[in-house]
Amino acid sequence: MTSPAPNPGTLYVVATPIGNLGDMVPRAVETLQTVALIAAEDTRHSSRLLSHFDIKTPCIAYHDHSDEQRTEQLIARMHAGDSIALISDAGTPLVSDPGYRLVRSARQAGIQVVPVPGACAMIAALSAAGLPSDRFAFEGFLPAKQVARCTQLQSLAADPRTLIFYEAPHRILETLQDMAQVFGPEREVVMARELTKTFETIKGDKVADLATWVASDTNQQRGEIVLLVHGAPKPENEAMTPAQMHTMKVLLEELPVKQAASLGAKLTGLKKNFLYDWALQQGE
Repeated sequence: MTSPAPNPGTLYVVATPIGNLGDMVPRAVETLQTVALIAAEDTRHSSRLLSHFDIKTPCIAYHDHSDEQRTEQLIARMHAGDSIALISDAGTPLVSDPGYRLVRSARQAGIQVVPVPGACAMIAALSAAGLPSDRFAFEGFLPAKQVARCTQLQSLAADPRTLIFYEAPHRILETLQDMAQVFGPEREVVMARELTKTFETIKGDKVADLATWVASDTNQQRGEIVLLVHGAPKPENEAMTPAQMHTMKVLLEELPVKQAASLGAKLTGLKKNFLYDWALQQGE
């Protein structure tokens, strides 16, 4: 069957596989074969994909370091009638990948933007994690420096939604350890690694135990990684008596949250995790 001609002057945002080339959707192949130009995050990285599907369309690099002149060049080509496809190294463009500036500029210029959906590591991981998916928040990559990373995690500690992060393999152990410190060691976390690839691994556990497992197996510190964190349980404030609340407030004035929750559990008879989450909400 002959591939349909693309609409002239259109920007196609095309998802590509995150590992398994069999996940490339037919519409994506047709689009990349028939547009005038492909704007790729890394033309060398994408060459294998394009060669596999016999896509001979010219490519141009478009990434986070592309200047405004490159964006203007692509907008001008679409205004002149050329159709362009935007792809990232893997998955859906703009999901922790470059491309936002081009899509925004195209829409502001009155150019039609058409999504061609397909693989996305975040959604693939969520679908298989077994965590609540009715409400979730994608946080992308955490800061590389520990202080900034812990600060961001602290701001999310009481969030009841499932939290989704991407993480680099050389930081995965440190991140899990920081999560155990900030979220508490018993918070459930699922690690999805190398999705759709030969060594795909999806493992859920208490975050402290997950960190121990990763530390004991360096193979788990390789590849592309998605971390999914169970949302914080909603504190049942009505279960606390005024006296228990007063005890916790006094402890929080003198101790870090983790220690205050541990001692508070002994003094009040309430669960440590409950008091930990309650204390985090007091600091919002």
